[in-house]
Amino acid sequence: MGTILVLTKILCFLLTTMLIGSAMIQCSITYDKKAIVINGHRRILLSGSIHYPRSTPEMWEDLIKKAKDGGLDVIDTYVFWNGHEPSPGTYNFKGRYDLVRFIKTVQEVGLYVHLRIGPYVCAEWNFGGFPVWLKYVPGISFRSDNGPFKAAMQGFTQKIVQMMKDHRFFASQGGPIILSQIENEFGPELKALGPAGHSYVNWAAKMAVGLNTGVPWVMCKEDDAPDPIINACNGFYCDYFTPNKPYKPKMWTEAWSGWFTEFGGTIPKRPVEDLAFGVTRFIQKGGSYINYYMYHGGTNFGRTAGGPFITTSYDYDAPIDEYGLVQEPKYSHLKQLHQAIKQCESALVSSDPKVTKLGNYEDAHVFSAGKGSCVAFLSNYHMNAPAKVVFNNRHYTLPAWSTSILPDCRNVVFNTATVVAKTSHVQMVPSGSILYSVGRYDEDIATYGDRGTITALGLLEQINVTRDTSDYLWYITSVDMKASESFLRGGKWPTLTVDSAGHAVHVFVNGHFYGSAFGTRENRRFSFSAPVNLRGGANRIALLSVAVGLPNVGPHFETWATGIIGSVALHGLDGGNKDLSRQKWTYQVGLRGEAMNLISPTEASSADWIKGSLAKQNTQPLTWYKAFFDAPRGNEPVALDLRSMGKGQAWINGQSIGRYWMAFAKGNCGSSCNYAGTYREAKCQSGCGEPTQRWYHVPRSWLKPRGNLLVLFEELGGDVSKVSVVKRSSVH
Repeated sequence: MGTILVLTKILCFLLTTMLIGSAMIQCSITYDKKAIVINGHRRILLSGSIHYPRSTPEMWEDLIKKAKDGGLDVIDTYVFWNGHEPSPGTYNFKGRYDLVRFIKTVQEVGLYVHLRIGPYVCAEWNFGGFPVWLKYVPGISFRSDNGPFKAAMQGFTQKIVQMMKDHRFFASQGGPIILSQIENEFGPELKALGPAGHSYVNWAAKMAVGLNTGVPWVMCKEDDAPDPIINACNGFYCDYFTPNKPYKPKMWTEAWSGWFTEFGGTIPKRPVEDLAFGVTRFIQKGGSYINYYMYHGGTNFGRTAGGPFITTSYDYDAPIDEYGLVQEPKYSHLKQLHQAIKQCESALVSSDPKVTKLGNYEDAHVFSAGKGSCVAFLSNYHMNAPAKVVFNNRHYTLPAWSTSILPDCRNVVFNTATVVAKTSHVQMVPSGSILYSVGRYDEDIATYGDRGTITALGLLEQINVTRDTSDYLWYITSVDMKASESFLRGGKWPTLTVDSAGHAVHVFVNGHFYGSAFGTRENRRFSFSAPVNLRGGANRIALLSVAVGLPNVGPHFETWATGIIGSVALHGLDGGNKDLSRQKWTYQVGLRGEAMNLISPTEASSADWIKGSLAKQNTQPLTWYKAFFDAPRGNEPVALDLRSMGKGQAWINGQSIGRYWMAFAKGNCGSSCNYAGTYREAKCQSGCGEPTQRWYHVPRSWLKPRGNLLVLFEELGGDVSKVSVVKRSSVH
């Protein structure tokens, strides 16, 4: 059967570009209770998530080849609506959003594709993948039985499906796409919506099936997925999962290889021994499709990180790291696991397991394909103690929390807890590239409110004003102080308080900086409070509200507020407290440097930059820096070391490498990381007391040999003289 499967794959992939008469070679994709069926053959399919916008087109082929070398059959990706349709009817399929090129690359390497159209993706991606303009469609309510939303969702889904059909990408046309997903993790929403949620799910399923792709559709974390949609599991473990109908295969659409990071949080690590144990538990319970989320996490370039407060790095502790280097021992240990599973494929898809207890914590799952074939998975679920067991009159030792795979029911070819691959040690090393021609441009706080502003009585929600065209919105007002106020004659300064719905604020009074305050991912809302030195007469209060990624998950997150919409007040005046919330406010979207396009290699030179040694001396907030550097020699991945900076954004040659923030990680890093026992994201933490993210990926393809322009916007104040360009080196 193995030879037949190899020939099938060759026919479906290597020959799809050859014409036979006038028709392309087509693959039949169906399913039954055991597996996805490709051209009549049940398959154990091993998949990995690689999101095309989180890397560059120049990286894609190498990433996909590494996935294939690691034993994968399928590349899984979401489709990112807000990247593809930034404004209604205006589409973007270029650069990192060149979906067609990405799928062609997968096809050329010889792997299948699971295209998760959604179009809601979650994914710690800004606004869950929805374009912000969608929020302002009259009468809309996201992910519900709502006419305006369903019309927009159907329009985008049809757009993507037709594009795939036009390029003959579905397997029914001879292409690599063997599965598609509609919606995403709707189960939690369904519980809140009730009957309206069921109506929406049924509509989404009918709409998707009606597009006639010729391949099965999937819904993950949606137990109520209607036929013929396959419902699938997401989680750290899915061996407990059972499809909602006995004739559907058991699929694990997200086997979480690690976890995401948030600014101010620790770095989660998932031991590969536990991940491999989770996979074998799923396989021995009849699972036949596993997708690692993520296999390569990549980078949240630009302002694509969601959350809020999700870091620019989306490394996810994946087998291939953010920079495209294999992470050992995770990559090789999983590769060996995949090889062992493939040796057992025929028996796994041909029979249900016969389960035999081998002890209090131990059991055997035995499969047979007939003709004397026998496959066994021997498992020990004890979290501390190894076990000696007898199986088929032979003695075996099973480490704690592990499975041994026996393709012939005799010889162990793999144990999930026995790692033979060497650990890779990654270092950031000096690149030899020096920053030169450093310049500085200071945002002029005093002139804010003089251009491109709107005025309103009271406080406005931030995204309603910015439409997410910038992270930044100025809230500006004026307050008069009587000359008789006690604080003007040596008394205690009044206190300014600001209540924000998120995510950060920088406070200026009469042009002087009085401090900042920040929310967290767990609690976006926060308050600022500080004494301020007011003067008699008019006083100008300028509050710079900052978004750090829009929410990507939660009940109707499109309605969640951002910005200063609570109370703004002065306390400690002779007449008591003064509420400023309802008076006239002036709003200005973005920064002066954004309006001047200081990030552009052509526009940056036209600004009046402070140069020379003076450029490096200022550590004040709201400062732009520019510098040049030459590309480091070699081909190692490149990064910026921004440890000396505070918080802001960075650009290379006009392209955004993302938000940066030296927020120090708080958590529990003291305990050792034991692979055994149920894993949760808080179990194996690292990085306490250090910035959550110090280094920021600079794709090699963005660099020129000489004269690369680096632009930083620093919100808090940093030391640009200590910023450096480094290379990522991995030693095994």
